[in-house]
Amino acid sequence: MIEELYERTIRCPICNRDFVTKKLRTSAIRISKRDQDFCPYYDGENPLFYGVFVCIHCGYAAFEKSFSKKKPDDKKRVIDIITPRWNSRSFGGKRSLDDAIETYKLALLCCNVLEGKNSEIGKVCLRLSWFYRYKGDVEKERKFIFFTINSFEKAFTGERINSDEYDEIAILYLLGELNRRVDNYNKSIMWFDKVLSHPQIKSKRHIEIKTREQWGLARAQHKAMKKANPGA
Repeated sequence: MIEELYERTIRCPICNRDFVTKKLRTSAIRISKRDQDFCPYYDGENPLFYGVFVCIHCGYAAFEKSFSKKKPDDKKRVIDIITPRWNSRSFGGKRSLDDAIETYKLALLCCNVLEGKNSEIGKVCLRLSWFYRYKGDVEKERKFIFFTINSFEKAFTGERINSDEYDEIAILYLLGELNRRVDNYNKSIMWFDKVLSHPQIKSKRHIEIKTREQWGLARAQHKAMKKANPGA
């Protein structure tokens, strides 16, 4: 029987030393459902738990796709700021939910130290909000939703968004849905309106349908809130 997880040896671009990490075979990924903010649920192992590589030697952590894409001064920043505080430990085995949270927080720290793109920071925070949703920790889930909103808003207004995973329309949709989830209904409706007026929305039919559904839900929730709190 083929193991679902397999080992990969990675060369760290910061300290130039090798470390081992696990990856989940594509054939073993089985999604059972998704929430409206794209949060996936899996039958079996969760591939998101292995989305961040962590160097055991220097403490550098990042998403797989951006792990090796470093500017010349990044190495010095990690060695000067991250490594002296790094309590060496390996994340090269099977990861629990708590392990995954720790690796993503390390990636968030590195993103901030290296002044990473807001779209990248938002993606890390979004996944952390999902992980706390898995744990049933509503307070921390909301905290990271707010962090995600802040980062994605900055990305939309100040960056060229060309991510393979979240393009501009997806970011706009997420801003609508995430604001709805934290009861910011006016903002939610505003961002959903931007999705529906986007010139490329007709090429993203699945997003358009989802947006219309969530836009209607946000409006209904906003109306119910105003009725319950007329003076608010």
